[in-house]
Amino acid sequence: MKALVVNAEWSPRDGYPVTIEERTQKRAASGSRVWRNPEFEFKNISEPDLNDDELLIRVKRCGICGSDTHLYETDREGYIIFSGPVRLPSIIGHEYSGIVERTGRGVRGFKAGDSVTVESVSWCGRCTPCRSGSFNQCEHVELVGITVDGAMADFVKANDRSCWNINSLFEVYDKEEVYDVGALIEPVGCAYNGIFISGGGFKPGANATVFGVGPIGLGAVALLRIAGASIIIAFDIKDERLEIAAKLGADFTFNVNALRDKGVTPGEIIMDITKGAGAEIQIEAAGAASQTIPEMERTMAVNGKIVYLGRAAQSTPIYLDILVSGAKSIVGARGHAGYGIYNNIIRLLLTGRLKVLDMVTSHFDFNRAMEGIKKSTERIDGKIMLKMDD
Repeated sequence: MKALVVNAEWSPRDGYPVTIEERTQKRAASGSRVWRNPEFEFKNISEPDLNDDELLIRVKRCGICGSDTHLYETDREGYIIFSGPVRLPSIIGHEYSGIVERTGRGVRGFKAGDSVTVESVSWCGRCTPCRSGSFNQCEHVELVGITVDGAMADFVKANDRSCWNINSLFEVYDKEEVYDVGALIEPVGCAYNGIFISGGGFKPGANATVFGVGPIGLGAVALLRIAGASIIIAFDIKDERLEIAAKLGADFTFNVNALRDKGVTPGEIIMDITKGAGAEIQIEAAGAASQTIPEMERTMAVNGKIVYLGRAAQSTPIYLDILVSGAKSIVGARGHAGYGIYNNIIRLLLTGRLKVLDMVTSHFDFNRAMEGIKKSTERIDGKIMLKMDD
């Protein structure tokens, strides 16, 4: 089968304490501190062998995620940008949908011909976090397309517990749309997990802000809208993405660079629009904590919370007394596994209330995948989708 494989040089930065496990498994706990000079190559490889509890899936759509972009982009020294765990070489891609080709003999609930979408956080089910229900914090987590082979290939295998049937979506979407929507459930699921699971939700009528309206931020906008936020204010540095945010439900959109040119800060905008009340829920999906958190910190409403979804190897100071005096909080969130997240998103999609197709702004055939990945570095698209079998 045809697959897009990424590899790089194992070259730990000076001062990075490489563990024996990291070196043996070639799995860096922080990819941006170890992997250098990435290379992408189409290869013809064998179809994956199935275990009893796995499905073989013919991939129909695969979205290009920001983490894929961060495997492609490098800093001045040639190190990849992605700061999470990375094992290479690996077939890239984790936001996908497809058709079941065949199943392992122990699989129940799926059959050949079913249309499915798949969680990309692969959890062990045995560690204490997993046994406590915190699947996204699994101590032995594998990230599809990053630490284990992913879906930018003709076929991918997946454990049946990570798969979700999307045959029902044909009731409300046409054939092509179903697979686009199915692949979008993963990034929307990350936003759902952040807002409603890790973040604990919010009261209808709350003021909301979203910093960074890439795919996860756009998913957050759509979810905030249908969950009852009274005002949604979105910030980004790309007008194209802000236009998509408006389509998905943002009431106000602002280009941060344009504000800066006028001598205005996002914080001033938030306090003006909310008439001094601030925002009860704020989503950081930009991965730019040093720029965003100071603005969010000073515009949190009483009992307000910041949900940190962006991923970047950086820190930023924060005045902790405001958390005490205002009963405020900051929570982090990773992933989308468990908690009925995929099931609930599929239900919302079936009602027609959750509308996400406007997130898809570009399609590329699989053989043009590198064009799509390069385009993703421009950060003007909502979601770039690969059509894997066309």
